[in-house]
Amino acid sequence: MDIFIASKNIHKIDEIKKIFSIFDFSMKDFRDFNLSNEEPIENGKTLVENARIKASFWYEKLKIPIIADDTGLFVPALDGRPGIYSARYAGEHCSYEENVSKLLFELKGKENRKAYFETCSILMYPSGKEIIGIGRLDGYIIRERRGENGFGYDPVFFISDIDKTLAELSDKEKNSISHRYKSLMNLKEKLKKEFYL
Repeated sequence: MDIFIASKNIHKIDEIKKIFSIFDFSMKDFRDFNLSNEEPIENGKTLVENARIKASFWYEKLKIPIIADDTGLFVPALDGRPGIYSARYAGEHCSYEENVSKLLFELKGKENRKAYFETCSILMYPSGKEIIGIGRLDGYIIRERRGENGFGYDPVFFISDIDKTLAELSDKEKNSISHRYKSLMNLKEKLKKEFYL
């Protein structure tokens, strides 16, 4: 069975291929198709809805099973913001730096700095059937950036258990604990039951 990975992030594609290597799937990505630069409009109200929008968009083009995901950073002291708007928190076409700056500004003076990342991964079949995996990573938003790796909110997302921000971890370390990794492993476990593995 061919499955298309709806991402242009090479590291993410490689990670997904490794996680699903136990299955007899042929994992395809954008390098295997002559695709336009057109992207789906993510106007869902939840991570699940946005992941489903991506999966449906690519299924209509390729007519094969699709793996898609969506991720958000949720901060209870900000009523859950930035949430599903994490990538464009400071406005359309904003930079990672602008998003982090807005987050730190809005958290000024707040004692509760708990936060969590959540990822929803979906495998969508041509029949319309879906298998959904959810992953969550808990942490805190610190007051100053730390670390040079990663991207997005990683420099201010601190994990108490390892006493580091995500930006202070290597790619290998981050990928072994990340919300995306957990969501994909959750999806994998559900697939194993389906294929009796």
